[in-house]
Amino acid sequence: MRSSWSRCAASAWAKRAQGTDVVAGGRRRDPLGRPLGRSFYARRSVVVARAVLGRVLVHDSPQGRVAGVIVETEAYRGADDAASHGCRGRTARNAAMFGPPGHAYVYFTYGMHHCLNLVAERAGTAAAVLVRALEPVAGLELVRRRRRVEARERLARGPGNVARALGLTRAHDGLDLTAGPLWLSGRRARRGGRRTACGPRVGIRVGLELPWRFWLAGHPCVSGTQRAVAHPAEAGVAHGAAGRAAGSRRRAQLLPNLAEPEARRKGSAGGCG
Repeated sequence: MRSSWSRCAASAWAKRAQGTDVVAGGRRRDPLGRPLGRSFYARRSVVVARAVLGRVLVHDSPQGRVAGVIVETEAYRGADDAASHGCRGRTARNAAMFGPPGHAYVYFTYGMHHCLNLVAERAGTAAAVLVRALEPVAGLELVRRRRRVEARERLARGPGNVARALGLTRAHDGLDLTAGPLWLSGRRARRGGRRTACGPRVGIRVGLELPWRFWLAGHPCVSGTQRAVAHPAEAGVAHGAAGRAAGSRRRAQLLPNLAEPEARRKGSAGGCG
């Protein structure tokens, strides 16, 4: 399966991503750009979950820089989402989820995995976007040491491996994504011409009718199945001709404003698996 960039292009891009470029006047410019502002995250979690696909997530740790293109996400909301960590209210564990948008919510699960979420929507909503998979583009040797895996497509496939590749633990819970050292680049998304697919979230027992898992179709770093659904009716919400019509109406409710006007975007994630 092909990567989102050619091998040569990815290698050259990764070398540039390791450090800083010198520009006119002796000032230094980060080749990955600057962090996205808070307004980017202050939108519905299903909108943010799609918008982050193809964007570069960066962690500048004491061990070095690791960066990867986000290729798979899941959206979660609060009280109205039974699969969300926030559905039963605020706790010490999920407090970051209830905070302002643009912060990291890192939790520990199954006694072995940390998972990274990007907090979205307004404070108190408890909405977040789970980062399920990355395509590493910088710090590959550091990632390979952390993961003890060589194959590039397996380095950050699955939410537990995303956190392991980035070197994240509960100590990083609550970090401000607009300031670093964990941040999302404001550079243009790199999707390699791949379309965005959606389907039911995985690893949960409730909320399976919601097509709130998003990924770059055909990308080798995506975890799990890549079977997309055209609308919730195909995910078991409704059946038949009447069901398809109801499914279309339901989709309009579940996936609002996915194609926001650029002007609004400028003005302006759970059970989290």
